[in-house]
Amino acid sequence: MIVPDRLLPYLAVDSPAHTLARRLEAAGHECFLVGGTVRDALLDRTNSDLDLTTSARPDVIAATVKGWADSVWLTGQRFGTVSCEKNGTRMEITTYRGDIYRPESRKPEVTFADTIEEDLVRRDFTVNAMALAILEPRLVDPCDGVDDLANRRLRTPRSPEESFADDPLRMLRAARFVASLGFEPDADIVVAMRAMHHRLEIVSAERVRDELERLLVVEDPSLGLWLLCETGLSDEFLPELNAMRLEQDPIHHHKDVLAHTIAVVNNVKSRDRLVRLAALFHDVGKPKTRSFDDGGVSFHHHEVVGARMTQARMRALKFSNDDVDDVTKLVYLHLRIHTYAMGWTDKAVRRYARDAGELLDRLNELQRADCTTRNERKAAALAQRMDELEARISELREREELDAIRPALDGDQVMKFLGLAPGPEVGVALDFLLEVRLDDGPISEAEAYERLKVWAQARDS
Repeated sequence: MIVPDRLLPYLAVDSPAHTLARRLEAAGHECFLVGGTVRDALLDRTNSDLDLTTSARPDVIAATVKGWADSVWLTGQRFGTVSCEKNGTRMEITTYRGDIYRPESRKPEVTFADTIEEDLVRRDFTVNAMALAILEPRLVDPCDGVDDLANRRLRTPRSPEESFADDPLRMLRAARFVASLGFEPDADIVVAMRAMHHRLEIVSAERVRDELERLLVVEDPSLGLWLLCETGLSDEFLPELNAMRLEQDPIHHHKDVLAHTIAVVNNVKSRDRLVRLAALFHDVGKPKTRSFDDGGVSFHHHEVVGARMTQARMRALKFSNDDVDDVTKLVYLHLRIHTYAMGWTDKAVRRYARDAGELLDRLNELQRADCTTRNERKAAALAQRMDELEARISELREREELDAIRPALDGDQVMKFLGLAPGPEVGVALDFLLEVRLDDGPISEAEAYERLKVWAQARDS
C-alpha cells in the first residue's frame, strides 16, 4: 500500500523512530509504527508520543535502547513493553502480541506473535490495526482500517465477541473512541456490548478507572457516556449512572437527571479531570432523595447523600484518597451558589472560599457547568450571580489575603496566653479565633488576645 504523505514526517532518517528501527534491524528484527500513532497521523491529529511494535522480544528491546535512549522504563517489560525517551520523543515499544483473558483470571495472559499481521488482527479496533514500516516504508492494513477512518466507522478486526473475550476492557474503550473520534460503532459492537457487559467484572478496578478517566477528558464525552448507559456496560462499574434515568416531572417538566448530568459533564470546557468527575457524580444522590410535594418534584439534601455515594463509588474504583476527597467535596458544595441570590455578606463569601479551599476555581467551574437550562433568562441570572461572586472573592483576596484564612494567633501563642498544655482545648480556642476571622475579617494580634480573653472568661464562668 502506498504510504500517505501525511505519514512521511514520521519516517525522517534523523528521527528517533528511524534510528531505533535501524538498531533493531541490525539485531535481525523489523519495527513498525503502530496503533494510535498511525491512526492519529492519518486523521491529522497531533501525537507527541509514539507507539511501536517489533518482532524483537522484550529482553532484546531493552538491550537495544539501553545506552542509546536518554531514559528507559522497564516496568512493562514482563508484559512485552519497553518505554524510552530520546531527544524529547517518548516511545512505547511492544513485542508482537495478543492478550487473552481466561475466564478465571482478572489479568490478561500475554502471548507473543511472530508476524505483524498476527499482531494487528488481535488489536482492539480496525482503526488501531494499522502499522507503518519505517525503514522500507509501507502501510500494513489487513483489516481495512483506512476505509473505516474515511467512513468514520468503529469495527473490530475479528468478531466483537472474540475481541471482547480477549480483553473485556475493549468495550469501555469502544465508548471512548466513539466519543473522542466521533465514529459510529458497528451494530455488531453494540449488540456484543449488550450481551457481554458482565464480562467486565473480571477486569481490575484500576484498569476500568483509568479508561473511565480517559473517556471523561475527551472534548465531548457525551456519545461515549450514552453508549455505556444504553448497552448496560456502566451498570458493571457505575450503576449510579443509569439509576439517574428518572421520569420527568409532569408539572414542572424537570429534566431527566441522566441527560442533565451528561450535559453538565460536557459543559466543563476546561476538560479538568476532577471537575469532569465531579460533574459526573454531582447529582447521583437525586434518585434516593426524590420526593413529590405541592405538585412538584424535589431532591432535598441530595448533595449530602450524593457526596457519600461518590465517596463509596470512587473508593470501589480505586481512585486515590486525594481524588476521592476532592471530588466528594465538590459534589457536597455544588449547590452553594444557589443561596447567593438571597444576598451574601463578606462573612458568607469568606466561608465559601474557606470551605472550597484549593478547589475554589474548580467549584466555580462546576457550578457554571451545572446550568443546562434552555431558559435564557435563568441562564443569564446564574451567570450573573457567578460573575458577582467571583468579583467579590477577588476583591476580598486583595483586601484580606483570602487564600490564607487562618486564626490571628497560632497554637503556641494560645497555649502561652491561656496557660494551656497541648490538647483538645487548644483546638477549641483556635476554632473560636477562626470563627472571628471569618465573621470580621483580619484583626490585629492585640485584638485577637482581647477576644480570646473575653471568650475564655465566659467559658470559665
